[in-house]
Amino acid sequence: MAAQGASTMANKGPSYGMSRQVQDKIEQKYDTELEARLVEWIMTQCGPAVGKPEAGKLGFQTWLKDGCVLCELINSLCKEKPVKKIQSSSMAFKQMEQVSQFLNAAERYGVIKTDMFQTVDLWEGKDLAAVQRTLMALGSIAVTKDDGAFQGDPNWFFKKAQENRRDFSDNQIKEGKNVIGLQMGSNKGASQAGMTGYGRPRQIMNP
Repeated sequence: MAAQGASTMANKGPSYGMSRQVQDKIEQKYDTELEARLVEWIMTQCGPAVGKPEAGKLGFQTWLKDGCVLCELINSLCKEKPVKKIQSSSMAFKQMEQVSQFLNAAERYGVIKTDMFQTVDLWEGKDLAAVQRTLMALGSIAVTKDDGAFQGDPNWFFKKAQENRRDFSDNQIKEGKNVIGLQMGSNKGASQAGMTGYGRPRQIMNP
């Protein structure tokens, strides 16, 4: 009951003024075409047991909200299943816990922190575009790994270019670091010289 009350209160929060403007901007990032692609991939990847959501943002949120579909997805990409127990539950804390398990497993799989959504982004519908971003990153890594686990059309996702780093030898990496170090050294002088102009107004403003 307490969890239900908390979620009801969260949904009834103020949606006017600045917060409304911010929410509108976030919602503009949500991509319905991307939604269709992600739904198709997840259904192909996990099989018919995950069902199909109603079209639209709310249907997408409801489908993923309890974490079951997300956990099935990450398990389908890994030989050693990272989420040992996937259980449907009506309890808020259980659903959020399952979403967190997906996020932790996705990070271990290779999704970087800046591509990860927060549990509230999905659970309270705060930023479903961020949820799309995480799933796109996950799909891209799965295609790049090319280990046989990915199901679907590889053209749905971009291959991650940074995976090519593994092709460099240790010596090449060391040489690259030296070049970067030299560049940083030369840039520092230039940037410090440039900064002197910015320092002057601050001196004038001091009492």
